[in-house]
Amino acid sequence: MSAFLIALQFLTRLPISLPGMPAPAAVGRSLLSYPLVGLLLGAVLLSAQWALQGQAPALQAALLLILWVGLTGGLHLDGLADSADAWAGGFGDRERTLTIMQDPRSGPIAVVVLVLLLLLKFAALLTLLQAGQPLALLLAPWIARGLLPLLFFSTPYVRPGGLGALLAAHLPRAELPWWLAGHGLLLVLLSGWSGLLALLAALLLFAGLRRLMCQRLGGTTGDTAGALVELAEAAVLLFLALTL
Repeated sequence: MSAFLIALQFLTRLPISLPGMPAPAAVGRSLLSYPLVGLLLGAVLLSAQWALQGQAPALQAALLLILWVGLTGGLHLDGLADSADAWAGGFGDRERTLTIMQDPRSGPIAVVVLVLLLLLKFAALLTLLQAGQPLALLLAPWIARGLLPLLFFSTPYVRPGGLGALLAAHLPRAELPWWLAGHGLLLVLLSGWSGLLALLAALLLFAGLRRLMCQRLGGTTGDTAGALVELAEAAVLLFLALTL
């Protein structure tokens, strides 16, 4: 079974049908395809922006952001919302934080964080489109999903059971650094210095968020991994908008 299709089914809402339950080893190998899924999402967004040329930049930014959320089904936004509630309500306690993350309800902190994040993404997108720099639509999802396998590679997974535990247990550690290095090189070749600097900014954010996860939880969960994706996308867009 294709590891890429497993990754595509999990990370997007594209109509992907798998022939059956994938083996644990195939689930682990799907992490290698996460950056490729990000690249595909970016290519779809870039194509949509090309189709929207001639429309007002604000309308383009709004429609592209809606498409962006729709393609992923809000998967990572849900992780960010759960993480925000848990971090605010956990009061520094590990078990309380993990318990709040499992609550499907969203509190006011989660709502505020989601609104602010989407507002930031919209403003950064609008700035970039007005400046004629749509390449950020390719870079942001690509870089952000490349950080996910890096997180599982470098950080303990603290919640037993579920897909995250399978990913962590069956991660192909010997191959992963080479795959990530290849994506990094391709990204820099396509985008030049701006892409390299955006990648470095995302890695700096990754280091800070990973430290917070380890301090509070002793590692990562599926929710904090989703939060990482959303915050990394926003950071890349913001960095590129600020450095025009």
